[in-house]
Amino acid sequence: MILLRGLAASLLWILAAVVGLLGVLLSVTLILLPLGIPVLILAKKLFAYSLVVLMPGKVRHPVSTAERSTKDAIAGTGRKWWKSVSRKQKTSAKRLCLFRR
Repeated sequence: MILLRGLAASLLWILAAVVGLLGVLLSVTLILLPLGIPVLILAKKLFAYSLVVLMPGKVRHPVSTAERSTKDAIAGTGRKWWKSVSRKQKTSAKRLCLFRR
């Protein structure tokens, strides 16, 4: 799978380079300048998409991946802690209104 993604990304990168070269050639010709600018923008998007194809999801979105793994790790810790506290400590905590259930 990694090899296939790398091959697709490299082919897309080569296509983006050819489209960018075409956009530069069109932009040099002043009459075809209105065609050259959108072609250059398309080349830029193709370069960006080739990098998206190449990178795995964890590298593309590190914050969302970290949030998910943190939520999974913390999910049961509050319950485990509450079970480990003695009955006397629970009643005093409830009296002080520190923990409401």
